[in-house]
Amino acid sequence: MNKRKILVPLGNKSYEVIIEEGILNNICEELLKIGISKNRKILVISNEEISSLYGEKFLNHLKKNNFKAQIFLIKAGESHKNLKTLNEIYDVAFEFGLDRNSIIIALGGGIVGDVSGFAAATWLRGIDYIQIPTTLLAMVDSSVGGKTAVNHPKGKNLIGAFHQPKAVFIDPETLKSLPKREFNAGMAEVIKYGVIRDKKLFDFLEIENNKNALINLENESLIEIINGSIKTKSHIVSQDEHELGIRAILNYGHSFGHVIENLCGYGEFLHGEAISIGMNIAGEIAIEKGLWSKEELERQQNLLESYNLPTKIPKINKEDVVKILMGDKKVRDGKMRFILPKEIGEVDIYDDVEDSLFLKFFS
Repeated sequence: MNKRKILVPLGNKSYEVIIEEGILNNICEELLKIGISKNRKILVISNEEISSLYGEKFLNHLKKNNFKAQIFLIKAGESHKNLKTLNEIYDVAFEFGLDRNSIIIALGGGIVGDVSGFAAATWLRGIDYIQIPTTLLAMVDSSVGGKTAVNHPKGKNLIGAFHQPKAVFIDPETLKSLPKREFNAGMAEVIKYGVIRDKKLFDFLEIENNKNALINLENESLIEIINGSIKTKSHIVSQDEHELGIRAILNYGHSFGHVIENLCGYGEFLHGEAISIGMNIAGEIAIEKGLWSKEELERQQNLLESYNLPTKIPKINKEDVVKILMGDKKVRDGKMRFILPKEIGEVDIYDDVEDSLFLKFFS
């Protein structure tokens, strides 16, 4: 079997990301390998859509192997990634009797992972949790690195904590049931890794045969891009766990992406779609600053559009753009920081971008 293991080296918080076709069916064996004994209570958090596909079977598998498990479903969608949902999880955790030896398993996409992780980070001042991402975006991005959060009405992910998972298990088979639009949204994050640090990955994604294999969800190609993306993220996170420096480059496209998500209303654009537009804006600013070539910008845009990702900027009030950007977590000492490309495979952090330079791209 095509099994990949990637270590996220963080000292005593180190863990493995395991990518394997069908691993969802062998999860009990994997839990025992990482020291999850059968006397520990497990709260599985998912949503209705994912649970209808995998939840009952997953829970029955745990119970059949004598694990004390229960499943709780949260409402799907960015609008439910909030303190109300978090409190619902706390209520269930209390009723189920989760103690400090218990564990939370996030089974689902990025929203499930973020909320579950934050619940684990804060319940009894922190308990273990495991990520089992079922979307491409969650597999390559949010499941790895320990960022957990919920949204605040004033901005995305403003309430959160760094809390590393005990393990991440990825089964590419779950992508077979993913809506096409969701898969494409995940490709935005994969393309991001190509631009910020991995030119070989970017080149791989441009090849027509590879595109076709990915669009047809061939496991070998999927594992290749998931593995490559996570290796890049793992390397960066291991250098800067709490995003005090280089880890910020993982936010390429995210500052403007979060603006678009917020001002267009959560749900109008999927996260990856908003990031795609944000990457295009960052690319345009890089042209204005003479950082990279027009040809490289076009390569980025063409690759995004080849996976049916949007690159056109929606109509947004300019004053609101600045307001949201100034409330972003990436602001330091009152200065907005932007991740801009220097070439395909290399980006840097800049805090000298004038408002006029990026506002002209908004109507």
